[in-house]
Amino acid sequence: MERGFAQMTWYVARRLAISFLVLLGISAVVFFLLHLVSDSPGRVVLGQRASPEAVAAFNQEHGFDRPVVAQYVGYLDQLAHGDLGRSYKLNEDVGTLLWQNAGRSAMLSAAGLVLALLIAVPLGILQAVRRNRFVDRAATAASYVLYATPSFLLGLILIAVFSQALPIFPAEASQSHSPWVVFTDPRAMALPVITLAVTSVAIFSQYQRSSALDQLGQDYIRVARAKGLPERLILTRHLLRNACLPLITLVGTLVPTLLAGNLIVESLFNYPGLGLLFLNSLQREDYPVLLAYTLIGGVLTVAGNFVADLVVAVADRRIELSK
Repeated sequence: MERGFAQMTWYVARRLAISFLVLLGISAVVFFLLHLVSDSPGRVVLGQRASPEAVAAFNQEHGFDRPVVAQYVGYLDQLAHGDLGRSYKLNEDVGTLLWQNAGRSAMLSAAGLVLALLIAVPLGILQAVRRNRFVDRAATAASYVLYATPSFLLGLILIAVFSQALPIFPAEASQSHSPWVVFTDPRAMALPVITLAVTSVAIFSQYQRSSALDQLGQDYIRVARAKGLPERLILTRHLLRNACLPLITLVGTLVPTLLAGNLIVESLFNYPGLGLLFLNSLQREDYPVLLAYTLIGGVLTVAGNFVADLVVAVADRRIELSK
């Protein structure tokens, strides 16, 4: 037991170190790319009509006249102290802006992810059990169509059908600032959540199908059937756990995709979250907000992979913690 604990501790420490280096690299790439886009924030903030003297004074006051490497080091120091900068256009702390919108986006993503998994996991196993039959072929065809459909087009179709032709749900998401609006006003949030979930279902179900097919050919499934165990018990107790392990890793890697999906869905349904904040900041050329949003995507990507690796390492004893 002690050896196992020591191995797990070393495994977690190595993963954390790698995650830190990856985040450092992401911050450097994003910072320098934005610097290439706009090497004079003063011109962006003050406008094209501002005098060169005013622009130079602004850049000097905020340290933008220093070498870009020095600016990056200063930015890392800000991040180390929890300072994400200040919005040029809104004149508000970026961390406050993100915090005000993060809860709503997180709950929207969580609701879409949970709905997708609740549909995709049993559907993928059903496809594997009914391989090459009508259910499997129909679900596979539908998955390909849905996967190829852009989320904004899917959202427009849902609005046209369920908001206009059949006025069941409103076309606009709830404007409440509560992060729990997904539960308190499910009717208003139905179309955004469904739009987020449908594309993920197309990915998850096919991934689950492939994993389940692989597990159905394993010896432990044959032994369980030879013992005369009911098929339902074999699928739920033996197959489900092992077949879901690859899906756990996939979910971890798709966390930033949910963030990008939020951008489209929130814009389409006018939902006040991080995605809508990013789009508005992009139109205003508010680079501190854009930089912070991109870093959040990087953090979520690294965190999702870290958690997925950790869960798989705990659930699957075959994983060698020394590697």
